[in-house]
Amino acid sequence: MSFEDKKIAFIGAGAMGGTMIAGLVKSKLVSPEQITAADPHEARGQELVDSLGINFTTDNVEAVDNADIIVIAVKPQYIESALHELRGRVDSVGLILSIVAGIKIRDIVEDLHNSRVVRSIPNTPAMIGEGITVWTATYEVMDEYKDIAKSILQAMGEELYVADEHYMDMATGLSGSGPGYVFLIIESMIDAGVRMGFSRAQAEKLVLQTIKGSVLYAQQSGTHPTILRNQVTSPGGTTAAGLHTMEKAGLRSAIADGIWAAYQRSVELGASDD
Repeated sequence: MSFEDKKIAFIGAGAMGGTMIAGLVKSKLVSPEQITAADPHEARGQELVDSLGINFTTDNVEAVDNADIIVIAVKPQYIESALHELRGRVDSVGLILSIVAGIKIRDIVEDLHNSRVVRSIPNTPAMIGEGITVWTATYEVMDEYKDIAKSILQAMGEELYVADEHYMDMATGLSGSGPGYVFLIIESMIDAGVRMGFSRAQAEKLVLQTIKGSVLYAQQSGTHPTILRNQVTSPGGTTAAGLHTMEKAGLRSAIADGIWAAYQRSVELGASDD
């Protein structure tokens, strides 16, 4: 895999687009001169120019001129106008990578007349380089460009390739919406700490580090979560009492049902575009 002499155009340079650009430049996978970002907000563009040395324009068409790779990172409400602007101008581009939620591959192919498309679903921890992005590619994407797509997505954290687009709705329900579930659990634990008598700052510190440490422990140990849970659950102890109450209240099924509902909603939203 090589980015040598590849020109990359970013359509949209907001939080996610900017994270990808910064990751590519700081990892020295590409030189700043290889990247052109297009965004309607000039102040945002100037910030990227000053901090990273990339090229910037407010004109999407100018950004894709002679581009080898196009990353579409606009907000969903702007995708239609962005694709309309680029129609007929990117037929020969080697890779079109979309991180736009809810936009199917066929929509991009039909609008841009280019079937070399990668669709991806990142999540919000990507903004600090700790996300997980699920992605898939059309048959027409060459292996070289699949490797390039993988490297670009790794600028936001981990990545997982899936062979079929139908997994994207599943990813939306599980990892795309996942941070929202985690934040609700964090919020609930902090509120419980305050109820017991901790200050909110104390409770927040305890909860955030507990969750961070638990995740790192699970990753590094490689042990099944059931075994890890049993390790901290002494017979007749405090953890057993807490878990029994949570299970009795339906915590496990509530989480599973919530993820399923998010998945189903993603399917519905996709079907409404048909």
